[in-house]
Amino acid sequence: MVAVAAVNDATAALAVDNLSFSYGNKPALSNVSFNVRSGAATMLLGLNGSGKTTLFSLLTRLFLSPTGSVTIDGVKLGAGNAALRKVGIVFQQMTLDLDLTVEQNLRYFAALQGMNRRDAEVRITEELTALDLNDRRKDRVRTLNGGHRRRLEIARALLHQPRLLLLDEPTVGLDIETRRTLVGQLHDRAGTDGVAILWATHLIDEIFEDDPLIILHQGRIVADGLTGTLVASAGAPDLSAAFVHFRQAGA
Repeated sequence: MVAVAAVNDATAALAVDNLSFSYGNKPALSNVSFNVRSGAATMLLGLNGSGKTTLFSLLTRLFLSPTGSVTIDGVKLGAGNAALRKVGIVFQQMTLDLDLTVEQNLRYFAALQGMNRRDAEVRITEELTALDLNDRRKDRVRTLNGGHRRRLEIARALLHQPRLLLLDEPTVGLDIETRRTLVGQLHDRAGTDGVAILWATHLIDEIFEDDPLIILHQGRIVADGLTGTLVASAGAPDLSAAFVHFRQAGA
């Protein structure tokens, strides 16, 4: 791995150590280790097929790694639910119930999280207001456009105030203006709420210069550090060129 100014925080909201995974004889991830800190959007940049979704499947125990460990807010990810209760996730594919209203989707999720009705109603209003959806709370989800549905999934993921928010290509299929707005909102939320975000993307324009950045290529981390520092270390004019540099160096 080419690691430059890598984030190394002993109090990381997410600590991944030596994860590997294969589909039969085909390696998908190899000795992946990194930290994600609170209060920032850590961007996981990689081409389609680089291993981003496999990594997220391991972080949520949809898959089990034969090696390594995952620690979330100081709790080891294992057979119990203690670590996962600290996590919110937005998958690439939509997982809302189209026949329920906006608030019914959120109430159902709140119940699954063990939130009492009173607290849930407060949090539902807070999240719908923050994401400009409060005026749609009585609408069935199937009447919402793609951008509103994605915002609803983010509201749901943040409802129980997780320590870690996992975003797997959250802007896929959105128009340019909606995507730009959502990218800004999510970066702002990391700072104002103190939540740690791990954001998988293949879109370079979603990444800010001061974002922590992890570049994943062919199942391996080939760079880990602050975006601006990585660009400078590659001697590149911009992140697009630096991305090519690190992929070639790590091939």
